[in-house]
Amino acid sequence: MIQSFLGKILLAPFALLYGLSIGLRNTLYESELIKSTQFSLPIISVGNLSIGGAGKTPHIEYLIKLLSPYINVSTLSRGYKRKTKGFRFVRAADNVLDVGDEPLMYARKHKGAVVAVGESRAIAIPQMVGKYPNLQAVLLDDAFQHRSIKPALNILLTTWDEPFTRDYLLPSGRLREWRSAYGRADIIVVSKCPPEISFEEKELMIQEINPKKNQKIFFSYYQYGYPYNFYNPRQLIKLDKELDVILISAIANTNYLLTYLEQEVEDIHHMNYEDHHLFSDLDIEYIETVYKNRESQRKIILTTEKDAMRLDLHRNKLSELNIPIYVLPMQVQFHDEQNKFDEDIKDLLLKFKS
Repeated sequence: MIQSFLGKILLAPFALLYGLSIGLRNTLYESELIKSTQFSLPIISVGNLSIGGAGKTPHIEYLIKLLSPYINVSTLSRGYKRKTKGFRFVRAADNVLDVGDEPLMYARKHKGAVVAVGESRAIAIPQMVGKYPNLQAVLLDDAFQHRSIKPALNILLTTWDEPFTRDYLLPSGRLREWRSAYGRADIIVVSKCPPEISFEEKELMIQEINPKKNQKIFFSYYQYGYPYNFYNPRQLIKLDKELDVILISAIANTNYLLTYLEQEVEDIHHMNYEDHHLFSDLDIEYIETVYKNRESQRKIILTTEKDAMRLDLHRNKLSELNIPIYVLPMQVQFHDEQNKFDEDIKDLLLKFKS
């Protein structure tokens, strides 16, 4: 605790310099000395103030599922850690080296959605519309700081355990911008909440965030499903207290996932890698060693859907090793206000004027 506090103090001058540069950039946009581009179709941005771990991917998925039955929806990401450059559409047959893990997951799970990647969203959107002129909405993944586009709706995520109100600017903390930047949001979603929270707990969080008059706040949590077989997704398994789980994860924050698994299984051996880690042949060999050395009678390897996209590069090798790998699906749910959130999103699209 003391070391962490001292570290924040030592890094404070660098955080101040970073904050001044970000503040200047935002001022240029807000004074319209630098213009943001607006489009003739609704753009919904989903992002956060901190670096990673707020749950952007599952909330984008929630919006895809919500809107796909009614309109032609698309998603646009930069394709973090892909080995390619420039704009491209994402196909289910692609791999993470070409398009990144999150866009690939969208393309494989949501067949009707148009999925694309591109470093410059302002350049990518016209290319998407040119290829698919019937597109009716674009979901921007991790674009709260992407000021070159003015979205029709700005959704800001912040986690229940680590809200932006308690964080500091990089490199002292994890904030990409000053806390005051939350004022740009139209909707604030407090994500990764406990499955059950009281009205009083929600009110305390609302007071802490102190939303503007025009802002709405919602509270979401994750609902986990039955893990499915990595090689055969139709084969499901139920977690139980006799199961030994080797958890492979390379995501920004696993606390929420670990809390859930600790309640469901007997033991967890966590193999934790950096966010978006591309698994190597050596990693696969080590995973095999760990699995074989576990003495439990009932043991499986468990991973997240996003991590499964990267493990898929080694599908043939993993199949040869005959290691039972299961993928844990999850989806976003809202506390009490799910219908209200859904209606607000649909209402925006109905009232949108280019």
